[in-house]
Amino acid sequence: MSTRVLTAHVPEELAERVDQLAARLERSRGWIVKQALTDWVALEDERRHLTLEALADVDEGRLVEHDSMVSWAAGLGEGPNR
Repeated sequence: MSTRVLTAHVPEELAERVDQLAARLERSRGWIVKQALTDWVALEDERRHLTLEALADVDEGRLVEHDSMVSWAAGLGEGPNR
């Protein structure tokens, strides 16, 4: 697999935390950054997918009326012991 180098300026405090984590896990700083970036990109991909799915629901008219949502939310704290 080919690779590329990315450069980013990060706050000193964050860099120190990455270094501490790398030491604790006995991994390189690059490994930590690659794992974090991989996870973040996957999260953003999932967020985009869910947003597009929600927009498609809106386009198809699959909605919940505001009053129904308010009623549902009002009952969240009510349980059998209340």
